[in-house]
Amino acid sequence: MKHRVVVGLSGGVDSAVAAYLLKRQGHEVVGLFMKNWEDDDDDEYCSTRQDFLDAAAVADVIGIDLEAVNFAAEYKDRVFAEFLREYSAGRTPNPDVLCNAEIKFKAFLDHALRLGAERIATGHYARVRETPRGYELLRGVDAAKDQSYFLHRLNQAQLARTLFPVGHLRKTEVRAIAREIGLPNAAKRDSTGICFIGERPFREFLNRYLPLAPGPIKNERGETIGEHVGLAFYTIGQRKGIGVGGTKGGSGEPWFVARKDMASNTLWVVQGHDHPWLLADALRADEAAWVSGAPPAEGTRLTAKTRYRQADAACTVVRVEGEAFELAFDEPQWAVTPGQSAVLYQGEVSLGGGMIASSSASRLHRSPAAARGAS
Repeated sequence: MKHRVVVGLSGGVDSAVAAYLLKRQGHEVVGLFMKNWEDDDDDEYCSTRQDFLDAAAVADVIGIDLEAVNFAAEYKDRVFAEFLREYSAGRTPNPDVLCNAEIKFKAFLDHALRLGAERIATGHYARVRETPRGYELLRGVDAAKDQSYFLHRLNQAQLARTLFPVGHLRKTEVRAIAREIGLPNAAKRDSTGICFIGERPFREFLNRYLPLAPGPIKNERGETIGEHVGLAFYTIGQRKGIGVGGTKGGSGEPWFVARKDMASNTLWVVQGHDHPWLLADALRADEAAWVSGAPPAEGTRLTAKTRYRQADAACTVVRVEGEAFELAFDEPQWAVTPGQSAVLYQGEVSLGGGMIASSSASRLHRSPAAARGAS
């Protein structure tokens, strides 16, 4: 069937090729450029102007109309405010997960439907499969670019309206198509940094919105070896920027953030990438969202990702209670971080997931903070 499809054109090559493929398939395609950040919107960090020009050039080559829409207020209320709340609570949120759930597949979808769209499309590397039981969210074919992790909160109503035209392609194939049809952004590098905000010195940026709250940095022996600037500015597994390099009496290995004790405002650090304090056997997640609408049964064997750039880890669902669930891993996982997403997979199918609330340190080695129940 041919549809009226509104494509989110970001100015990048993936969404550009997505729009081209839909147009070639005979759909009525309209491009929509979203502006979602206005604070300090300048060319140094946030390339909104250039991205819009790139999107307009793409629309011209493909031969589709382009509309610009401003979702800055929605982004600030639904995504950025939550982003700051999570950091203030000592967790490390994933802005792409929040952004997809609240902007790209909610505000954008609602706006597209008002424009008369029957479907929306984006340049995400993921796939949707319709089955007799409903819609399934599948990994993208290109394992190195798969973005199903960021999309795990999508529901049946959203998936029914969504197309991922490049999900069956590899990135090299997408760039080859862009070159073949003469897209001006064929060689444009992929965007990184905070969703819609761009690349910038993160601590400096966060300090504009969150106050500094210094406190002690302690090692595994409970010795104070430095001072942190505020727990919000650190994340589990962080190596750079801790400020305790060269501390006397250490092993000489790099320091890593292992725990954040909010009650005492203490940052616990350890030396060595494979230190036991950095390993977790299990986790608890809340705010769960399931693509099918129902959670997996307790005892189900699955795989999970606790961060985007990690290999799947074999696990068992040990408990499901309301919007919370608990996982036990076959092998200890490194730097499981509260605030990040735990996303569950059954083969190539993303079942959904939730926000990591806490993890259990390796059973043989618990830090003082973990023993007191700190995240």
